[in-house]
This record gives sequence, C-alpha cells and structure tokens, in this order.
Amino acid sequence: MPATPTPVFKRILLKLSGEAFMGKQNFGIDDETVANIAREVQEVHQLGVGIGVIVGGGNIFRGRTSGARGFERVTADQMGMLATVINALALQNALERLEVPTRVLTAIEMAQLAEPFIRRRAIRHLEKGRVVIFAAGTGNPYFSTDTAAALRAKEINAEVILKATNVDGIYDADPHTTGSAKMFDRISYLDVISRSLAVMDTTAVSLCMDHNLPIIVFNLTRPGNIKRVVLGEKVGSLVTA
Repeated sequence: MPATPTPVFKRILLKLSGEAFMGKQNFGIDDETVANIAREVQEVHQLGVGIGVIVGGGNIFRGRTSGARGFERVTADQMGMLATVINALALQNALERLEVPTRVLTAIEMAQLAEPFIRRRAIRHLEKGRVVIFAAGTGNPYFSTDTAAALRAKEINAEVILKATNVDGIYDADPHTTGSAKMFDRISYLDVISRSLAVMDTTAVSLCMDHNLPIIVFNLTRPGNIKRVVLGEKVGSLVTA
C-alpha cells in the first residue's frame, strides 16, 4: 500500500465566507456546494489534522452593509452573527452525513442549538478528533468573522489560518476586473495592511502579525486545494512576517 502523505500542519483554522455556501445562487445555501466543502474537509480530517472552522454569514445577512442601509449597526451585526449559526449548522449536517464527528460552538449562548464557546472544551473536542465549527463570530458587534478567525486560531493553538476565496490567492488588483493583476506568492503582514489588500480586515491581519500566525489565501473552488495546502504544496498566497 502507498504511504499516507504527511501533513505539514497538525492543527488548522479554516475560514469560510458565507458566500462560499451559495454556489451559483445569489443568496442562501446551495446543498451541493456545502456537500462539496464537507468532502474537502473530510479528506483533511482523514489525514489526522485537527480542524477548526469559522463560517461567515454574508450569504444570508451582512451586518456591515446592512448597517449602512439604515439598520442600527449593533442590531445588524447581531443579525449577521445569527446568520453564521445557520451556516455552521448546515456544514455540521453535511459533515455528519459523511460520518465526520463535528461540534458547533457559538459565541452567543443558544443551548438548544449548539455548545457555548469555551476554549478548553474546543481544544478537547479537537484532541478527540472532532471538527469544531465556530459560529457567531466573536459574539461582539463591530468585529468581523475575519477577526474571529484570528482570535479562535490563537485560542486553539492553530498553526495557520487557511482563508478560502474564489480566486487563486492575493493580487495587487481585482483579478476579475484587471487582466494584468499580479498574484503574490508570498507577502508580509505590513504590505497587506499598507496596500489595503482585500485579504482579511486590518484588525485580523494585525492580530496575526502580533502573534506571527501565518495566513494562506487559496482558491476553494479548485477541488482538493485544502488538502494540497495541508500537505505543503505551493498553493495560493502566504502572508507572513
């Protein structure tokens, strides 16, 4: 039998946007797309890698832009947090269909739906081989799920944040509208901040920089990319010191 490939990371934090759950729809959750994401996560789980997942809620409700349209910002952000819980439950359902043990932990207490986030409990779940899905962001308004990803990654002692997008990495311009956009194989935290590159928000990047936590930005729409990153293949863009 061929040897099992050896992952270069023992524990990761996967950041998924809510838009990743839409598939080709303009809104909501596409079951087939979520099932495909679950299979990607399953492949990495079978390598023995500890996996934490942060999910966004932009496919259902986006607090920041809704606040600009007249919603009171704190209320809008709270609604966005609830949207992330819906996505977390959808991903949990897809993973458990594949017999991947999963727990949803929320920053807002809702005992009938999920466990409250407790750091030691989250780490214990990971030690037992469960995929842990973190929902409701940080539980506070004005903080994005990017910031929640950086925070949870440090709390669970993840070695890297894998930021899933719909492009191959970090570019100096929008590759969808600029044909000459250049992709960075590697870029520093300070360059991401000074260039205002749309990787993660400034608070999240600063937190990663303060704790030397690398970020790998990669294309989720290419099947097998999560596994390739975990196995150390050169995929996407690396943000580091």
